[in-house]
Amino acid sequence: MIEELIQQVAAEDGDAIEELCQIADTDPGRLTPHLGSLLDLDVLWPAKLYRAADADVVHRIIERIDGGRTPERLNHLLVILAHTAHPLAEDALRRWSTEPPSGADQLYVPVLTYAHEGGWTVTPDGRRRELCGSTAYQWVMRDTPRRADGPTCPWCSSPLWVAADLDTTEPAVAAALAHTGWSGRLVIETCHFCACYTTLYSQVTPTGCTTWWTGNTRPDYIGSAEPEDPPALAPVPGAARPSPYQAGAWSRGGSTLGGWPDWIQDAEHADCPDCGQPMDYVGLVGGADLDDYGEGAYYLHLHQPCGFAAVNYQQS
Repeated sequence: MIEELIQQVAAEDGDAIEELCQIADTDPGRLTPHLGSLLDLDVLWPAKLYRAADADVVHRIIERIDGGRTPERLNHLLVILAHTAHPLAEDALRRWSTEPPSGADQLYVPVLTYAHEGGWTVTPDGRRRELCGSTAYQWVMRDTPRRADGPTCPWCSSPLWVAADLDTTEPAVAAALAHTGWSGRLVIETCHFCACYTTLYSQVTPTGCTTWWTGNTRPDYIGSAEPEDPPALAPVPGAARPSPYQAGAWSRGGSTLGGWPDWIQDAEHADCPDCGQPMDYVGLVGGADLDDYGEGAYYLHLHQPCGFAAVNYQQS
């Protein structure tokens, strides 16, 4: 069945691509024996199909890059290697960060930054750090009446929205946030309107305090806007996801705590405004879960060492 799907994907069958993507999200190991065939057919996108690539496939991709045979495909090949998160891929990305391969002069970001596409990074002291968690839970929306005296956005005066209220005393929350090092209550509050235009940061404490970061810079293109009420909904942890890759940025019920983000565009892990390092991914709130006509998705991030949370947004 999978080999048939691969042949259909090579013929640019959109339905077959969607089926393979579903397998990559639910049980990526099923694709492992077939990824050599996918590579033979030069099917390099979506890169997440290669999440469970074995050493042989990773080695073939590295050889292809080192050989400089297809520098015009370097971007796709680097994204694939990032998604594999394989030790061989990590070693190669580290090497190419100082010895750029053919075609690197056409890239928009440094080679090692591609690791973010796969949910990991390399710290300034050379350590690998996971940006995403291995456990995920459905986020179920609950009604949350707005406080009449609650804080408002300094830019547009809209009441701020509590995008997450979590406590690691709950086992599900502790598991989903284990990779962040956070312990205690975490409240992430943001402007649902202005976050659609720029990354918004807040300072947070393990006691549940959250404060708009005064360093947030309003882009000129936002212009003036009338205050808008935020969603009257907030997410609470539900059932465990069978796979950490099952967040859905577009589908109803796709909001997810933990796991890996379903990026609508390129990976956009927010950088900590204090130390500049990529922040850990917390979860995704899909627009389809907030409103019947909602679209796009809010992505939540945290950097425990510096006490910052962030929210950004993507839409097609």
